[in-house]
Amino acid sequence: MKHHTLNKIDWKDLVHLNSWEIFVENNITVPWLISSWLLANYEWYPLALVCSFFLFLTGLRQAHNAFHNALGTHNILTKLSMAMNSLVLLASMHAVKHTHLLHHKHCLTDEDLEGKCAQMSVLRALLYGPIHIYKIHIKALLENNLKLRFWTLLELSLIIIFVATAFIFHIKFLMYHCIVMAVGELTSAFFAVWTVHHDCDEEYYARTLDNKWKNRLTYNMFYHWEHHQFPAVPTIKLPELAKRIKNQSIKNPIKQVF
Repeated sequence: MKHHTLNKIDWKDLVHLNSWEIFVENNITVPWLISSWLLANYEWYPLALVCSFFLFLTGLRQAHNAFHNALGTHNILTKLSMAMNSLVLLASMHAVKHTHLLHHKHCLTDEDLEGKCAQMSVLRALLYGPIHIYKIHIKALLENNLKLRFWTLLELSLIIIFVATAFIFHIKFLMYHCIVMAVGELTSAFFAVWTVHHDCDEEYYARTLDNKWKNRLTYNMFYHWEHHQFPAVPTIKLPELAKRIKNQSIKNPIKQVF
């Protein structure tokens, strides 16, 4: 769905990651995971919540890059990364990937399950969150795709075991993690979809964020218009992609995320 004004943009070199970039993209969640668990273990919950917020954000970034094969790793390692993020984020990343790729193909149309909440009000998008995550998993399980169903069921089974272990053995920091990540997933329709697509049109069907510090704070996850134009470009390269678009004096979308 690349916009017609972007045909002259050089972007293919941005797909390739060097060793350091591969390391960053595949380990970006680790500091926040360790920090949130340590802080929760000592019951410093306000600080733990801050770390959990960034864990959820970086987990989405890592999983999102995996959806587009943009982690710079072999296919098997990418799948394992998605499985691990399924445990961290408490949702099957293979199921989410399925609807996300359909979202790119049918963005904001009737066939776009992921983008369904984009035209809702703020309150309705928030309330729609549990239905959103439920429909994503049901769609994956009903598809005539054995590999997709296998990975979805495997990841859901691992999540159930993980959550059950946390609560049966009363492991406080894991119980905290499960509760916080569940809240994140149940509001993901608003934070991951509505924020970047609400009130968009057929020409500019996604929002962006062109403030350097805001983008650093949000781990470049809100270069969303640019991402829709060149989905193969890893998140770590999106600032450079946005710069190239500006240098070509190409009209950018006027709608900002925040």
